[in-house]
Parts: sequence; C-alpha cells; structure tokens
Amino acid sequence: MTPPDALRPGVNRSVKPMAVLLGAVTVAYPFLVYAGITRLQPQWLALLLGSLALVRALVARTVFWSAAAAGAVLLAALSAVGNALLPLKLYPVLVNAVFLIVFAVSLSHPPSAIERLARLAEPDLPASGVAYTRRVTQVWCGFFVFNGAVALWSALWASNEVWALYNGLVSYLLMGLLFAGEWLVRRRVRARAEAGVTHG
Repeated sequence: MTPPDALRPGVNRSVKPMAVLLGAVTVAYPFLVYAGITRLQPQWLALLLGSLALVRALVARTVFWSAAAAGAVLLAALSAVGNALLPLKLYPVLVNAVFLIVFAVSLSHPPSAIERLARLAEPDLPASGVAYTRRVTQVWCGFFVFNGAVALWSALWASNEVWALYNGLVSYLLMGLLFAGEWLVRRRVRARAEAGVTHG
C-alpha cells in the first residue's frame, strides 16, 4: 500500500522500475535479514537497512518515506553502534507507526487518506463516498495498530524464523485480505446506492 502523497501527479516515469525494485526489496527485507543473520554481522545488515531507506526516500520524494527513512537510519545507527540485531527487527514496527500517523492525522485534517486515493479515480466524490472513505481510513488505522503490535511482539519475543515469517509474509496476506474485503464491501455499498437512486 502506498501513502496518499506518493500518488500525486508529477512523479518522473523513469524512476518507476527503480521504485518497483525498491518495493520488492522492502517486501523481502525480513527474509534478507533472516538470511544474513548466520552470514553477516548486524553492522553490515544495518548498512543494508540505512541504504535501502535513503534510496527509497530519494526515489519516492514523499513526506512518508522521508519520515520512514529518518527512523530507519536511526535504527541502523543503533544496530551498527551496538552490533545488535534487535533495531533491525524493529523496522516493520516503524513502518506501521508512520502509516498509522499519516492515516490518523488525515482523519483530524480532512480529506482522509483513503478519500485522497478515491478522488484520484473519482474527483467528484459524493458526500456518502466521503463518509465511507473516512470509515475505511479508520479501519486501516486499526489494522496498523494490530499489525504494528504483532510486529513488535515478534521482534521482542518470537524467534527469528517467526519474525521473518510474520513480517515478510503473514502481514502482507492480512493486508491483501483487508484490501479484498474492502473491495467487496465497496461494491455492495455502491450497488445499494445505485439501486436507491434508480428507485428514487
């Protein structure tokens, strides 16, 4: 999922392949860390995290990824200084926290994050659509709280295998289920609205 300000017009099309590559590396990050645990010192893995975050921030050029990069560089620095693995495992927690802040702030300062995304496809969003997208934004806030909490638990108390499995696979499956569920609900809501207009 991409933060709203990352979808604004004006992004250079030439950076799309790089953005796709960086997205794939970001998704694979937990497995890369897990694969490197037995081969590399945490200091070298910290270099991977810091470099990935900085390059992604430069390519995306959004407030979201700039904030995530700042937090990632801090985690990487803590890992490098102490040669510790835990700060590297906290990166998924950081990403969920930044997403939560972006979506929660948009509820206090409309339009909501999901409304901004919806208006890209439907600029003249009706009042019912605004209310619906606000509720969806609230649902995503709840998801980020849950997902971030499980990511934190997996970093602090679970094995490295469980941490990599949850943050590299299960969390994305849950996100996909939420996307699919919202799409089904949206179809039903729209069908009811169109039926009401027809009968009216």
